Amino acid sequence: MTELDQSDDLPGEGDFAAVAYREDDLWDVYLLPEVLTRDFKGLLHALRQQPSISGAIGLVSVGDDFFIIVRMYGLDNVSVFLSDVTASVDWPVAREVLDYLDIDVPDDEDLDQVLPAGDLSILADLGLEEMELGALAGDLDLYPDEVLASVSERLGFQQAFQRALDSMG
Repeated sequence: MTELDQSDDLPGEGDFAAVAYREDDLWDVYLLPEVLTRDFKGLLHALRQQPSISGAIGLVSVGDDFFIIVRMYGLDNVSVFLSDVTASVDWPVAREVLDYLDIDVPDDEDLDQVLPAGDLSILADLGLEEMELGALAGDLDLYPDEVLASVSERLGFQQAFQRALDSMG
């Protein structure tokens, strides 16, 4: 698929955007509109609408290629993690994330390795350490949805996460 095809394309199979938040020590997860897998600013707006006092975690899977995690506390405290900077060459939403992080799109000679960008410690206070998130992001045997399922298990909301994904049909 060319860059033009992807930017005009509707979300693909396996693409999803979900939000997780905790109220009274219970996690809730639900799907956001699929179009937010292609609209980073829209994703940020949707996460700001969440009722959680403890903040919201956005989990976005884009095809077989990459994932995005966004953690929002209040309106202005935002942490962002992109699993693979090279995705920005082909995917406009990944470029939006790099723009938000003020990171340049990689040059051709930098496209031979998968490197994450953003806040590796985004979920450290919830039990997912930087090294573990980096290892998950770099595991080429896992699809983005599998990594996010692993993240949800590590953080304690796997059942709610799976229920939300099962609702996709």
